[in-house]
Amino acid sequence: MTPFADLSDRRFWIANEDEIKSASTTDVYFLNTLQVLRKKKINPRVRMEVYARKLPEEKLWGVVSGIYEVGKLLEGLPITVQSMDEGEIFQADASSVLYQPVLQIEGNYSDFAPYENAILGTICSSTSVSTKAAHLRLAAGDKSLLSFGTRRVHPAIAPLVERAAYIGGADGISNVLAARMIGQKPVGTMPHSLVLCFGDAVQAWEGFDQAMAKDVPRIALVDTFCDEKTEAILANKTLGDRLDGIRIDTPSSRRGDLRKIVEEVRWELFLRGRKDIRIIVSGGIDEEEIRRLSPFVDGFGIGTSLSAAPVIDFSAKIVEVKVGTRWNYRAKRGDVAGKKVVWRKQQSFEDWITVEGRPHPRHCKRLLSPLLVNGRLVKPLKSPSIIRKTVINKIKQLRTWPPILRSDPRLNKEKNR
Repeated sequence: MTPFADLSDRRFWIANEDEIKSASTTDVYFLNTLQVLRKKKINPRVRMEVYARKLPEEKLWGVVSGIYEVGKLLEGLPITVQSMDEGEIFQADASSVLYQPVLQIEGNYSDFAPYENAILGTICSSTSVSTKAAHLRLAAGDKSLLSFGTRRVHPAIAPLVERAAYIGGADGISNVLAARMIGQKPVGTMPHSLVLCFGDAVQAWEGFDQAMAKDVPRIALVDTFCDEKTEAILANKTLGDRLDGIRIDTPSSRRGDLRKIVEEVRWELFLRGRKDIRIIVSGGIDEEEIRRLSPFVDGFGIGTSLSAAPVIDFSAKIVEVKVGTRWNYRAKRGDVAGKKVVWRKQQSFEDWITVEGRPHPRHCKRLLSPLLVNGRLVKPLKSPSIIRKTVINKIKQLRTWPPILRSDPRLNKEKNR
């Protein structure tokens, strides 16, 4: 065996679209399952649900995304799929056995079993980022929120990460390819390496000002060689009225109290008549830091906490199996059987979980709707900008209507006495 064998059919350790579409990225135990079922000539018609029982960081709600890619993945298979809309708010309550499925598949098991890996991977990767972005958006309020994090993920999935961040509420994304794919202009001005190449912050700011088009904001990075306050004053003196803003990206190991640093910078610029200069902070920013800094800054550049968002642990489980002409309830230990229906009360986030075919609460809308019917895509696939607008409106509603998750009231003995 050659110790340093190169890849024979590709440059990078990534799956191409054809390999994903052909289910080559599945786990081997699904292939084992198919082999056993074929040997025994068993291929039952089943109903499977994709769901999350809990969310990271003790969050109660998330923003589902990745539905578009799942539709494209399963398109053409002889199955029917229902899903929440891209960008829909879903809930997860770790204290309850109940859950909200974001996706439901009905079909002969062997027809879609090898795709479970790709379905879960797509939903997990995308929804984890869009959920984190939405909670960052909620914390930031009306302040600018920019995604700077694709240097922390494999470049092959950079567009997926940036799309999810944008859908979840980011105002702009920095990745060039991802921005082109979603029809947006990439945002960002300069890294520390530009200043280091010059060896002098003033020369770097002047060079940037001379080289860049007029529609590119002049936002100076002000923490490379000197104290942030000192460089902010120097940037203002260097560029004058052409300076639109400054960015502070001080690492946590050198930071001290970032809020006090920002206050100092804001005060010194104000004394010099520059209350109009925008202050952007980046580097290790999360919801708590956003809330602390919001009174003094105009925007946030979010990197690792967004692109490497804590993974939402989605699962896919069979809940019903058709025997003859009748659907039988089935579930493994710890799960609950039956095809679920998620209902949402109009104008709020009071949700109800019932079983298909049973009575449901009045004045509610059904959150799951057809995505695929016999392999044909039937749900309109909206643009990222339209999805984002819907998500932003829902985040604003969540400030007034906190999420509530309820089950069929007949399951609660206390309520039926």
